[in-house]
Amino acid sequence: MIKIYDDGVTFPKGFTASGVHAGIRKNKLKRDLALIAAEKSVPAAAVYTLNTVKGAPLIVTKRHLENGYARAIICNSGNANTCNADGEEIAEKTSELLGRCLGADAGDVIVASTGVIGQRLSMEPFERGIPELVNTLSAEGGKDAAEAIMTTDTRLKQAAAECLIGGRPVRVGGIAKGSGMINPNMATMLVFVTTDAAISPETLQKAVSLDVRDSFNMITVDGDTSTNDMFAVMASGQAGNDEIKAMTPEFEKFSKLLSTVTRTLCKKIAADGEGATKLLECRISGAATKELARKAAKAVVGSALVKAAMFGSDANWGRVLCALGYSDTALDAGKADVAFVSAAGKIDVCASGSGIDFSEETAKSVLSENEIVIDVDLHCGIFGAVAWGCDLTYDYVKINGDYRT
Repeated sequence: MIKIYDDGVTFPKGFTASGVHAGIRKNKLKRDLALIAAEKSVPAAAVYTLNTVKGAPLIVTKRHLENGYARAIICNSGNANTCNADGEEIAEKTSELLGRCLGADAGDVIVASTGVIGQRLSMEPFERGIPELVNTLSAEGGKDAAEAIMTTDTRLKQAAAECLIGGRPVRVGGIAKGSGMINPNMATMLVFVTTDAAISPETLQKAVSLDVRDSFNMITVDGDTSTNDMFAVMASGQAGNDEIKAMTPEFEKFSKLLSTVTRTLCKKIAADGEGATKLLECRISGAATKELARKAAKAVVGSALVKAAMFGSDANWGRVLCALGYSDTALDAGKADVAFVSAAGKIDVCASGSGIDFSEETAKSVLSENEIVIDVDLHCGIFGAVAWGCDLTYDYVKINGDYRT
């Protein structure tokens, strides 16, 4: 049985964290530099954006993780360190400085950045902030780290869970940031996860790569794939379980534990989409293949017209079928059923590809809740998928109209 906790990256054994204001962001009340540290170099894995324009920190981190091990994750907010001539130099120098302060190898540092693209980044904030980060590391510092990676996020995002694997309690904890420029197609925004499971770098990488297909790859807020998306995991091995091997019952248990945390973070990211008032979840069933189910679910939550209808609490189910139709799902429009579900109830709006009589008043009530499920049965097979998104509001344009300035 998996137990869920309101905790983050310091929930698993063997990790400390901290977050400080280093001066990257103008607002002195906002933390802008985060650190997550293990007691020694531990197995690590990551996945990155598929955008061909990649932030310098991703390029550096990928080099550092070639051996499958890391000691720490450092992340700044307020500046993406992307499209800068000296971006890789800054990321490497940051790693070197942190390594000296931790007594670790610079190559054991995962480095990440988030914020505005194309603005120069100085080493001065890191020189000022890293010693303080290291000196304030603690088992209670997870929330400070989660706060320090936020940009336009309106709420802190963390999750944790625990279950028995091989008779030992194994924990997974994570933090995330993400509000806009979210259409990952790899991992997501920025997500940092820790676990105390004993697992090899190769097996951990397999778990991460499998997980992301049904977690962060299934979120879309605005259809923009970021330059800096990263999902990184470190494993301390302090749970005391026998080392988890790939494709075993223990691996399946660990994958479910990891999925519990990542899916919780997915929902928090989608619900906090820029300007959003509602979390949208599309549940597809009856698809011919798993991949077609994924495409269908993501097309629905990614449709600007569907998102706008949900903002207005308008049961415009035709927009759902329209999105399905261009999603390359081998859709037989004459078979699809659509229903809207929320805490206020469920209302069927389409059966066998055609409209059915329903109460507009009831539909309005169902769609006025802050979490909406769009339930679609394609009746074309046995596969399903879930995707997450949010409504499209006036505030999205307001936020992004002057984001840089």
